[in-house]
Amino acid sequence: MFSKDDNCPDQQLTAILRQELIRQRTKLEMIASENFVSEAVLRVGASVFTNKYAEGYPDNRYYGGCEYADELEALTQARVRKIFGCEHVNVQPHCGSSANMAAFFSVLSPGDGILGMSLSHGGHLTHGAQVSFSGRLFKTEFYGVREDTELIDYDEVLAKAEKARPKMIIAGGSAYPRTIDFNKFKEIADRVKAYLLVDMAHFAGLVAAGLFPSPVPVADIVTTTTHKTLRGPRGGLILCRKSLAKAVDDQIFPGIQGGPLMHIIAAKAAALGEALEPEFIDYQRQVLKNAQRLAVHLADSGYRLVSGGTDTHLLLIDLRTQNMTGQEAEIALDKAGITANKNAVPFERQNYTVTSGLRLGSAALTTRGLVERDMDQVAEFIVESLRHYEDDSYLRKIRQRVEEFTLRFPLYPNFDF
Repeated sequence: MFSKDDNCPDQQLTAILRQELIRQRTKLEMIASENFVSEAVLRVGASVFTNKYAEGYPDNRYYGGCEYADELEALTQARVRKIFGCEHVNVQPHCGSSANMAAFFSVLSPGDGILGMSLSHGGHLTHGAQVSFSGRLFKTEFYGVREDTELIDYDEVLAKAEKARPKMIIAGGSAYPRTIDFNKFKEIADRVKAYLLVDMAHFAGLVAAGLFPSPVPVADIVTTTTHKTLRGPRGGLILCRKSLAKAVDDQIFPGIQGGPLMHIIAAKAAALGEALEPEFIDYQRQVLKNAQRLAVHLADSGYRLVSGGTDTHLLLIDLRTQNMTGQEAEIALDKAGITANKNAVPFERQNYTVTSGLRLGSAALTTRGLVERDMDQVAEFIVESLRHYEDDSYLRKIRQRVEEFTLRFPLYPNFDF
């Protein structure tokens, strides 16, 4: 990251970086899996630790010169343990998918059975989808939500677990907007002698703030990303019982990764330090308030929300009643200056490149300082854009209004390229 006084000789690169900064500043970021790190985290992520190879773990490296890398990694581990109360943590995963892969390999062998949430019902690719390593390497079964409530059908989870006898059951997802009963999942897992893995990537920040049930005391392994609601750099974590520590660590290195990204681990430490501050709880409370206010406004405007609302930072609109696809909605909103993503809905009939749903999140806008009354304006932008989704001229007018609106919430005002 360059300041205005720095000289970056690569003009082509500078132009791209500047345009991305402008895009983030002048659009409303509503992708539920994205957030904005603080300026401090941004700077630490560009630190001199980017130069350091540190294969291995603290006090057991394969390279010299790692004394400060050891201190950094130990500090990051300590902060995770303090926030989540876990027995062991690996802070090296480059992303959530690699965290899940290592977690699987730590207790599973190729061909073992896993039971995860269906992708169209709110699960994640790495929970068994055939296009993912998880679907290619393991024998997969899926559970979903009830058609009447669109909440997890725990009776179905139990029935499928008893029939398939998987070695691992996976809870958590990428588009499920409601609270999850981790104790119920653990009861089912114990009944069939399966490991329970909880992927809390989306709601980890809410867990850290004590505003969402923690899976850590219940699950055998918990994985998460450090971005999304945790508001850190793009990366992953694996939390586990002490009895699984060596198995997990061995699967990250040397199993699926080489040298850890020490500059990103430094940024994780910075973000985790912020998560330990009282203000972080206030932030997470506002994330929930903003998501709920958005949900109410959209429902009052005639849009059907999957499960009827949200308990988290995300919500999912079912557009089948609007005679519109998720793809059309995503494109229209982008033209209006609102960044969101198409998403499958339960009992989806469209293919995954089109979908029938639209996923929205409140974390990034809350980071910028928006509160409930501002979410009312955001909801109006969304409703207007979707009602005129085929009118590019109208969408350009909304885009101008959105850009004026974003000026009230400056993003990285001290940075430029």
